[in-house]
Amino acid sequence: MALISVNNLSMSFGGPKLLDGVSFQIEPGQRVCLVGRNGEGKSTLLRLISGDLTPDSGDIARAVGLKVARLSQKVPEVLTGTVYEVVTQGLGELGEHIARHHRALSSGDAEALTEAQIALSDLGGWEALADVDTAVTRLALNPDQRFEDLSGGLKRRALLARALVGEPDVLLLDEPTNHLDIDSIAWLEDFILRHVKTLVFITHDRMFLRRIATRIIELDRGKLADWTCDYDTFMERKEALLASEEKGWAEFDKKLAREEVWVRQGIKARRTRNEGRVRELKKLREERAKRRERSGNATIIVQEAERSGRLVIEAAKISHTWPGSEVPVFQDLNLTIMRGDKLGLIGPNGAGKTTLMQVLLGRMKPSQGTVRLGTNLEVAYFDQHREELDPNKSVRESVAEGSDQVTIGGHTRHVMGYLKDFLFSSERANSPVRVLSGGERNRLLLARLFTRPCNVLVMDEPTNDLDAETLDLLEDRLVEYPGTLIIVSHDRAFLNNVVTSTLAFEGDGVVREYVGGFDDWLRQRPQPTDEPAAKAKPALVQQPAPAANAANKPRKLSFKEQRELQSLDEELAAFPARIETLEQSIAKSTEYLANPELYKKAPKVFTAARNELAEQEAELEQAFARWEAAEARAQELRGEAKKEE
Repeated sequence: MALISVNNLSMSFGGPKLLDGVSFQIEPGQRVCLVGRNGEGKSTLLRLISGDLTPDSGDIARAVGLKVARLSQKVPEVLTGTVYEVVTQGLGELGEHIARHHRALSSGDAEALTEAQIALSDLGGWEALADVDTAVTRLALNPDQRFEDLSGGLKRRALLARALVGEPDVLLLDEPTNHLDIDSIAWLEDFILRHVKTLVFITHDRMFLRRIATRIIELDRGKLADWTCDYDTFMERKEALLASEEKGWAEFDKKLAREEVWVRQGIKARRTRNEGRVRELKKLREERAKRRERSGNATIIVQEAERSGRLVIEAAKISHTWPGSEVPVFQDLNLTIMRGDKLGLIGPNGAGKTTLMQVLLGRMKPSQGTVRLGTNLEVAYFDQHREELDPNKSVRESVAEGSDQVTIGGHTRHVMGYLKDFLFSSERANSPVRVLSGGERNRLLLARLFTRPCNVLVMDEPTNDLDAETLDLLEDRLVEYPGTLIIVSHDRAFLNNVVTSTLAFEGDGVVREYVGGFDDWLRQRPQPTDEPAAKAKPALVQQPAPAANAANKPRKLSFKEQRELQSLDEELAAFPARIETLEQSIAKSTEYLANPELYKKAPKVFTAARNELAEQEAELEQAFARWEAAEARAQELRGEAKKEE
């Protein structure tokens, strides 16, 4: 039985229909990816499915009692509280008890902690608590920070964690990998494959799509195409379909042109026959008027300045540590970048990739070591935070800076024509930057960047929000670019296709260079040899192990962890007696049910006794599961305490 049925759905916001009579069903266990160009209505369809938007026509039928959770690209402004409280909101009453347990651990309130533990045991919430702690840790969130004080990217991470741990029947995710680093994306993939029942998502991360999607739905010019195949097969079939469409349209246009010539030559045959032919011409004209052409592909030209010297950047023993911090961002790094190199930087968010780029470009001085720049360098810099864009300026002003002309490849072009190459209509080109979507801002920044000739191109997260066609074109241009390229990206497929070497941040200030892209780094990087450390990685359903512990570096237990260990020890000490009591109760209930006299009494007496036994057995099973999880967590904390000694 379908969980969600969409029937003849139409939606428009004043222009051409985003959705024009689309119909489909979502079955249990499916992982459906919505694909299509920016502005085709993918996010609108998710809002319609979740019930946050009402369609112009058509209907959406949902299974009775269906629970749907949605992660949107926009962050709601009404949410307040700590990150931990926001994440647990999706769990209802159980979430309140989990949040209370966290507050008690943080404050050291033993009485409140005991009450919260009893409530979690009664509700069977220990596994949910482990999932919440793991999601918060793996998404690099501070659980005690106020949600309203976070940046937009961190707010989306918190909302992603809330959507994941809420265990909905259908999970809707809109660009879930935006603002996530590679490790977080890998964890998200594993979590979805293990825990999410049914998923509908939008993404431009091709590697994420390839691993997660079992079905692809494409939105194109208001219509829907359903593809039950992998992404690579979809791309092949889609290309063949577009080629067939173009061929059919060309034949139609030839026929229409012949009829137009005929009608202008005058009527030469019988009147009735001519009238029929005129009526047919009218139908052809109407059919041609209804045709929705695909918007063209972006046209990207990377202007190259005069060639730089053979040596571009040489870094010798450079290290950098922020004032007041004892942990280096990077240390003892030796690096030589030659003309034509294409270098990719990867690492967790906050590891220092942008800082290293600033040091390599000479815009920031390292704490130690020296950086030597080559000769005749013309650097163009793509900023991940869009800080170069004035939100109050129009799109055309942002590119041409008040002029009507731009110079591209030595030729002067009108700015409106140039912006059309980046898929900006005349109306959109005159709009202020503040009203643009994320994908449009990214295209605008690329348009602005490529008006400047350069021989060193530095790009910090250039792939966010770009649709697949624009992303493919950007890849092609960067591969062909003869200058030097330095890129920070979490798009694994993009790195594989573009870069020739990879600089990886591997923790503790260690930065190593590897030949090739992301997959080559996976093959070449040092593999962990310490089995206990490998086993100590957080298990989603057993213990909420902080990701920071995986670093295997000596540190003191925090006050919160000390209180947690003390509480776990007290809980573990009470388990044998609790298990024995439950087993004795089960034995008595079993003996009572075996008494023939029981069946001489009213049926409701037997039913009550049987239900009581089932409850006792379930409670015993939960107790054993919690005992195992608590013991594993306590052992981990004691291991940290031993490292300290």
